[in-house]
Amino acid sequence: MTLQDISLGLQAHVNNAIANKTPLCIKGGNSKLFYGRQPSGDPIDVSLNCGIINYEPTELVITARAGTLLSVIEKTLSDNNQMLPFEPPYFSEAATLGGTIACNMSGPRRAYSGAVRDFVLGCKILNGKGEIISFGGEVMKNVAGYDVSRLMTGALGTLGILLEVSLKVLPKPEAEITLTLEYDTEQALAKINRLAQVDLPLSGSCYDGNLLFLRLSGTEGAVKSSKKPIGGEVIATNQEIWHKVKEHQHEFFINDKPLWRLSVAPDTPPINVEGKWFYEWNGSLRWLVSDTPPDKICAAAENAGGHAILYRGYDRSHTAVFHPLSPTLLALHKKLKQAFDPAGIFNPGRMYPEF
Repeated sequence: MTLQDISLGLQAHVNNAIANKTPLCIKGGNSKLFYGRQPSGDPIDVSLNCGIINYEPTELVITARAGTLLSVIEKTLSDNNQMLPFEPPYFSEAATLGGTIACNMSGPRRAYSGAVRDFVLGCKILNGKGEIISFGGEVMKNVAGYDVSRLMTGALGTLGILLEVSLKVLPKPEAEITLTLEYDTEQALAKINRLAQVDLPLSGSCYDGNLLFLRLSGTEGAVKSSKKPIGGEVIATNQEIWHKVKEHQHEFFINDKPLWRLSVAPDTPPINVEGKWFYEWNGSLRWLVSDTPPDKICAAAENAGGHAILYRGYDRSHTAVFHPLSPTLLALHKKLKQAFDPAGIFNPGRMYPEF
């Protein structure tokens, strides 16, 4: 079966679902199946729509079909000493490009290089009218006006099936080290906020309640000259610590309790919710393992000027996963859903029960 046949097959499947008002659950590598509300609908497998379409290292752009394994893309980039700047988590070797974009998941480098959507240049999608349409392109100048391609980032497949994605990539850093320092929570947050205001080649930060880890990436000279003003000790397991944090293999994440992801301003003081805390992104990303009721966690995040997401745990069929939307934002989401998926067939209820 050719890739054109696969696209036409997906299009025929969607058209049939529209005609019969059949909800569809988009299925790729299923590595992010835990994320969002409980999936529903007949499965539509998009994993065969795979392969790198275009990659020109000198242009720092790669275009691939959405079913392409993330490992294939990163191996191709690594062979050319390049990388995905947002350092995406896998959670499974079956992770695909489409799932990564749909879930808008970035790793430890996100606070310093940018988020997933910052590097999406264009995409091709199959919408809820059975149309195959393209947005953006493969150069930054095409990403102007209302950028629909980035709108697909984090939509969890509720607006359409991603078929192709073009991404901006970056060269790998020349040198990289990780420093570790022992602090209490207030000291750690003060340290990383202070460092964030100085011109240093930071590319990762995390605090586990005892040790603060700081990653430096850049030229040999920049990394070397930054060690002294920061202090701390260089650790030998530079790559290992960030891999464990990215893939939730750090001991903090290995438990059966509900896991929450709170986004707040970096200088927000420690939030008074009982549980275990883990800090990333200069303190703006805060992981919480807690049995505290969901409404209290969301209220605490909102009082701190941020929002909370139930990353995993509880019965996702009946528990709110994403932070409640204001009436205005909910109305906007419904209008977008209506515009892209008027029959409401794609991943219904995966983000919010209202669409």
